[in-house]
Amino acid sequence: NKIFFPMNLYPSVNYIIILLTIAIGTYNPQALSAQIEDGVYFANSDGQKHELKISGDYLTWSVYEESPAKFIKTLGGFHTVKGEKLLVNLEFNSDYASDGIKEVSHPVRFSKNQIIINEKLTFQKTDDNTQELDGLWLFATRGPDTGQERRGDENPRKTLKFLLDGRFQWIAYNTDSFEFHGTGGGAYTSENGIYTENIGYFSRDNTRVGATLEFNYELKGNDWHHTGKNSKGEPMYEIWAKR
Repeated sequence: NKIFFPMNLYPSVNYIIILLTIAIGTYNPQALSAQIEDGVYFANSDGQKHELKISGDYLTWSVYEESPAKFIKTLGGFHTVKGEKLLVNLEFNSDYASDGIKEVSHPVRFSKNQIIINEKLTFQKTDDNTQELDGLWLFATRGPDTGQERRGDENPRKTLKFLLDGRFQWIAYNTDSFEFHGTGGGAYTSENGIYTENIGYFSRDNTRVGATLEFNYELKGNDWHHTGKNSKGEPMYEIWAKR
């Protein structure tokens, strides 16, 4: 039997591939394209915890030990899935000074609520825990807001906060020089104007792990007004802009 297509109704390349792979019994829709479900994913390997945070096309991957606390590394940037490869165009890499890596590619496949990378790491998705501060935020300026100049996304010097499903991470880096200045992360809550961080890893000082920090927050348009006291007990007022 032959399949005929009208001249004005040619099939797409993907459709032709699907027909061929069905015919030989190897069809796998994830081999064509895949979208990773937004969320926080965890894996464990050799005593190290791997934490993935994914929102849209942005991804961060952090590795640390919990007992005793020890930061290992972090990287992040814009990702795509092509075929059975996870590709990440990095914005930051804590090991850049030693490895010079700006892009990563890993074999990947998906199962229900799982991401399997390199056939070695099985990441399990955590339960959804949506909060109003979830999202990607860039440090814009010190408050209060009097119309002063802001540090925008076009500035290579960035401090990013990534909040998602009860997990937070901040990263300070430079997209031009690829200098990495530090990161920290863990669990967070935001409710009734109170933002609380429980530190789970900190690249600059492992002894800070376990500390709890509490701040006030207020959302004004696309700005997050973050106030309270810094680690030295001094008054602090930061404005973060939604990325």
